[in-house]
Amino acid sequence: MHDTPSSPPFPPGSATPRTSAVVLATAAATTLRCPDGTLLDRLTGQLAELAVQDVHTVGGSGDVIRASGGAYMIGSDGSRGIADDLRRVARVARDSTGPVAVLAGDLVAHTEALAELLDHPGRGTGAIVVVGGDPDGPLRPPVRVEDGRLVAAGSSFHRVTGANGTFRGVLRVGEADLGGLAATAERLAELAEAGLFGQVNGSEAGELLLVGLIRSGVAVRAAEPGALHCDRVAGQVAAEVALARMAEVDVGRARLDAAVKRDDGFFTTYFVSSWSRVLVALAAWSRLTPNAVTGMSVGLAVLAAVWFSDGGRAAMITGAVLLYLSFVLDCVDGQLARYTRVFSPLGSWLDATSDRVKEYAVYAGLAFGGAAGAGSGVWSWDVWGLAVAALILQTLRHMIDFSYEGARSDAARARAARPAAAVPLTVRADTGDPLVPAPAPPLGESGGLGADGPGAVARLSNRLEQDTFARWLKKIVILPIGERMALIAVTAAASDARVTFVALLSWGGLAALYTLAGRMGRSLA
Repeated sequence: MHDTPSSPPFPPGSATPRTSAVVLATAAATTLRCPDGTLLDRLTGQLAELAVQDVHTVGGSGDVIRASGGAYMIGSDGSRGIADDLRRVARVARDSTGPVAVLAGDLVAHTEALAELLDHPGRGTGAIVVVGGDPDGPLRPPVRVEDGRLVAAGSSFHRVTGANGTFRGVLRVGEADLGGLAATAERLAELAEAGLFGQVNGSEAGELLLVGLIRSGVAVRAAEPGALHCDRVAGQVAAEVALARMAEVDVGRARLDAAVKRDDGFFTTYFVSSWSRVLVALAAWSRLTPNAVTGMSVGLAVLAAVWFSDGGRAAMITGAVLLYLSFVLDCVDGQLARYTRVFSPLGSWLDATSDRVKEYAVYAGLAFGGAAGAGSGVWSWDVWGLAVAALILQTLRHMIDFSYEGARSDAARARAARPAAAVPLTVRADTGDPLVPAPAPPLGESGGLGADGPGAVARLSNRLEQDTFARWLKKIVILPIGERMALIAVTAAASDARVTFVALLSWGGLAALYTLAGRMGRSLA
């Protein structure tokens, strides 16, 4: 499938902040020919498809730019040099009410690669980079990525210690960092005007902005295009080669792959995500919204609870199948949201709330069926006692997870409030030291850092992460939602409600102890 200029299946939500873009079209390569006209025409046309409110084009002095998609030139006389370009970016940052993107005009990229950064609410500040891959060069300045964040970036003047990736010419600055972007751009303009960067290339404004933001302490997320392409070119042959490589990519398949979480649980990874792409594509073709899929998932879970309440063997097996399908759709709604880029606070709330509603409805259905099957009436207290105990345990586990997430968020805000050890922009080399603390593990896993770095528990956990079997075992032990749904379905289909609740209490209790022990061990290290 080729990268066509078709619109995404669903428009972005009206509440999504609209992005403004500055296209730095000062390089000669922006006028190279392609099927859409010039590279600049192609890029501005792509931006018109995405959630971009205004496209500001900074062209070379004297150039006549045919801008498509509502783009226009900042100023009537074109660029007067890199300092002038930086000041124009600062002006856009001060005037914008939404995120601001800065793009190189000689860019050749899949629309979907741009969309992953520019057309996604809540992404904050980020840049498209490729970790590993091709070596750095004039059009691929080096960067260092640690734990998903850019901690160092280079230009023709600035050097990067331990570079492990390259910047691909697309920077997006979130609303919270627009003040920093304006101040950084103004400061860089002053330094460039004073000649303190030496013979800096006139088309390096984007690279300098990335260096300035990182060195001023702004958190910049590393957005990788994956199987999609995003690169800058310098000549006609390079442009044709880049376009040919892009045409070889199955964009639809790449979008589906990107919609599936890479670090999910064992059951979800191998028994749901291995085939849920088919359902995502079908839902997108049918123009179903993620919220509609969430509603379908709830409906199947309620049906599963109804069948479980019968207590008979055939009914229990039917309920187990319905519960599995409900969980599949529970995964599909998020994948569909990422695939179609349709996000909303309501959708996030519905997804989180419906998970609890579905699980507890199934508990009630199992309890009804188990009590009736025992012949002692639907209010048989032994089955209901197990059901209530399982519900209380799971509620406590949710509370532990949410409180831990809150503590992590508070710690992150405290770290952000502390002044960073900024590296002056006139210094060539970066510090070479890691600027990002070791990441906390996902919900449900033990995590944390001691005052002087990772303790024994953290070091052991990190070593286990290097072994595939141990990593999957850790994910399974904590009994995430996928494993819980599988446990309920298998035990209900093969036995009865009592066995299901005993299994949930036993495994869930072990998971809670494992999680608490790991977190306490890390905290005390």
